[in-house]
Amino acid sequence: MANDALLTQLQATWHRTIPVSQFMQITPEAYRDGTFSVSAPLAPNLNLHDTMFAGSIYTLMTLTGWGAVWLNQRLSEVEGDIVLAKADIRYLAPVDANPVAKVSWPEVDLTVLAEGQKAKVNLSVELYSGDRCCAKFEGTYVSLPQIR
Repeated sequence: MANDALLTQLQATWHRTIPVSQFMQITPEAYRDGTFSVSAPLAPNLNLHDTMFAGSIYTLMTLTGWGAVWLNQRLSEVEGDIVLAKADIRYLAPVDANPVAKVSWPEVDLTVLAEGQKAKVNLSVELYSGDRCCAKFEGTYVSLPQIR
């Protein structure tokens, strides 16, 4: 399980390197039993219908997947530059309260990064408003080994 210090470091990384994440108030909530959850309050992410803006939904889900890769790299004690290579999203219902994105980590060997190879991870992220699943996101993330 990732500790609070890692989640705090992830949030600081997002806010420093992806400024919209700070405006959206995206917060990594927990990483337990292979499931990572991330929230954002509705207020700064509203559209004209008083529901969550589609761009905010996409950003929250993209960063949830990216954050899962980042956390698992830290837990595997490897480093890599993470990019989103491919993505698909389906909007299923309006998000009108308590948006929380969740992703479960698949069995992926990230230690190949330490050998100078790239790592590829396919992730399925779901966004919930209360108990209702409102969006599904499929993303392929690639982590490139860092050359020192």
